[in-house]
Amino acid sequence: MRHLLKSSISAAISISLIMAGFVQANAPMPADQAQIALAVANWLQQAHYSRTKLDDTMSSKLLLNYLELLDYNKLYFTEEDVAEFTEKYATTLDDHILRGDLAPAHEIFARYKQRVEERVARNKELAKQTYDFKGNNSVELNRQKSKWPATSADSDKLWQDRVEAEILQEHLTEFKLRTPEETVTRRYDQALRNVNEMDSADIGNTFLRALARTYDPHSEYLSPSEMENFQITMKLSLVGIGAVLRSEDGYTKIVEIVPGGPADKDGQLKVGDRIVAVAQGDEEFEDIVDMRLDKVVEKIRGKEGTVVRLQVIPNDADDPSKRTLVEINRDKVQLKDQEAKAELIDVTEPDGKVTRLGWITLPSFYANMSGNGEPKSTTEDVSLLLSRLKEEGIEGLVVDLRRDGGGSLEEAINLTGLFIPKGPVVQSKDPSGKITVNSDRDPSVAYAGPMVVVMNRLSASASEIFAAALQDYGRAVIVGDERSFGKGTVQTVIDLDKSLSLPFFNIKRQNAGALKLTIQKFYRIRGGSTQLKGVESDIVLPSRTDNPEIGENSLKDPLEYDEIAPVVFTEKNPKDLSFLEELRKRSAGRIATDPEFLYVSEDMKRLRERIEENSISTNEEIRRKELAEDKARKEARDKERAARGPLINAKVWELTLDDVKSNRKDLKMVDFERERSKSYDLDEELEGNLKNSEDKEEKDNSPNPDPIRNETVRIMSDLHNFLNLDNTATASKNNIP
Repeated sequence: MRHLLKSSISAAISISLIMAGFVQANAPMPADQAQIALAVANWLQQAHYSRTKLDDTMSSKLLLNYLELLDYNKLYFTEEDVAEFTEKYATTLDDHILRGDLAPAHEIFARYKQRVEERVARNKELAKQTYDFKGNNSVELNRQKSKWPATSADSDKLWQDRVEAEILQEHLTEFKLRTPEETVTRRYDQALRNVNEMDSADIGNTFLRALARTYDPHSEYLSPSEMENFQITMKLSLVGIGAVLRSEDGYTKIVEIVPGGPADKDGQLKVGDRIVAVAQGDEEFEDIVDMRLDKVVEKIRGKEGTVVRLQVIPNDADDPSKRTLVEINRDKVQLKDQEAKAELIDVTEPDGKVTRLGWITLPSFYANMSGNGEPKSTTEDVSLLLSRLKEEGIEGLVVDLRRDGGGSLEEAINLTGLFIPKGPVVQSKDPSGKITVNSDRDPSVAYAGPMVVVMNRLSASASEIFAAALQDYGRAVIVGDERSFGKGTVQTVIDLDKSLSLPFFNIKRQNAGALKLTIQKFYRIRGGSTQLKGVESDIVLPSRTDNPEIGENSLKDPLEYDEIAPVVFTEKNPKDLSFLEELRKRSAGRIATDPEFLYVSEDMKRLRERIEENSISTNEEIRRKELAEDKARKEARDKERAARGPLINAKVWELTLDDVKSNRKDLKMVDFERERSKSYDLDEELEGNLKNSEDKEEKDNSPNPDPIRNETVRIMSDLHNFLNLDNTATASKNNIP
């Protein structure tokens, strides 16, 4: 059985576990949706780790979850609405579900839709008003912990301030496509379109998602399209045209062409083109203007070798009525940006000595778990990269797990096995209390040299298993945020089509989706769980992600932390990490004088203040002053950075899997400081509801230094020097020009 450690995919567990728990549906809803709800409810009751019955207590939690899933920022429903639904359904939703009756979900959604329609109409009128932006009002940014407005009148007052804040936001934007009033109005129209496009299946899917999350944050109902997306995420490939799409002004716009994909090879589609209609093969075109993006994606994806035809408005069309016809053969698209990748780094020490390091970046623990298509394995990919890095003579290795949300349990175990002799890696416990020890059984070691693992609070699940095992074995120094995410649960994905193929369900079409279900907790080989606590770093580095708003603790209804008995394992010679305290002291000394870490500390102080305040002013003078301060701060930092230059004296070569497979010798040299991926911006997330989604302001493309990367390289160099090891590779360093 394949297990999944994050919100992802694995194989189904045996259907016999809960067959007896199914109840024959007798519901007013269409049979398929009613029976899907019934199947989800029974799986949750009898196979979830907690073995919690769907009773009145869970019913009350489900109602609140569903209301908050629809109205997450508590802006549309009123307390009167919530009180009404609480009286009707707080203790009866469980009964409705077990009868296969989803009428309450549709009734609640109908009220939500009504409130959105009313609010959009009023907000469009508010947007027409004249604002002087001179008052002392402020708007609450994140309302998820607030109450719903008591009455419609309170809602009006709440939105009056928000509309003013949104218009001011657009007014302050330097680059405008249209007037602030037009931009805000169009945004409300889009919000209404999104609600109106939700059909019966979408409503049912949302309700079932709320039901699953009532059991724990990582259990989730997956619609057929969501199931497909998870499979794509895990195997890093899909069948389609190879274009990244975005919904803009009701059109589906091409924002990126995937290199090597069908659209790239065909050459007709261009970035900026807008798709207005889609046809399958020789069938008639279907208009997709104002269609939800996920629906459009479903129509463009398809089976390998089939043809999709697109009607497109070219990006350079001087007349929007102009159309071109693009015909593309669907084919496999490899998502190479999400593969493991490596760098070869030559660091020049202050004494002139050069230390050669390997750096492997791992975005996720991926694997082709569906059994279809070409096999894909994180462990195999990393093994290939390691072989080449060793040929190049690396003297130390860094594995970068920052933002790695996890994935396959098997890959976490197998990857750990590349760095340790055979032995236990992780323990797991099922609902009955049975404990299983998962071990690496391969005595060979792919890399035995000094090693550092860097992670942050966005590193979760499989990442935590890997880091914890290497830490427990004394095999690597863990650096980064104070602790990792703290997800210590195991999920499996149940194919509901198989459940519903039983004779008494009588489902005629197989599109029931899947249920991602928490079935186990995992534990370190020393006995403690990573649940809630995560993996604590050996050396803590100041970081913009080291914030309590990130992690399992910040989620609703997480499972508790606990411990089990440790297992016997052979720890690496403790003296190999005897310099850990000295590593900490040296790192702390550098951090205290590193200007980039000083900037991080300043930013985190301001961010904590913003989170505490949780508000933004509607006074233009105050906002312009804040913007001016931000601009001045950025300019001062840029000036200081330009004056001092890079903090690390290093040469860097990129190493991809394609480079390894083709045995390419002349690797591409790149800058040490460069953009690699979008950094996590909690400040941006906090202001997400007031940010200008159509902001066309040109960004400064010069990369900010990565102080975590800088200090990790220094720590790795220190570790190598302390251990006084000979080079771990036998080949010379002469392969790189």
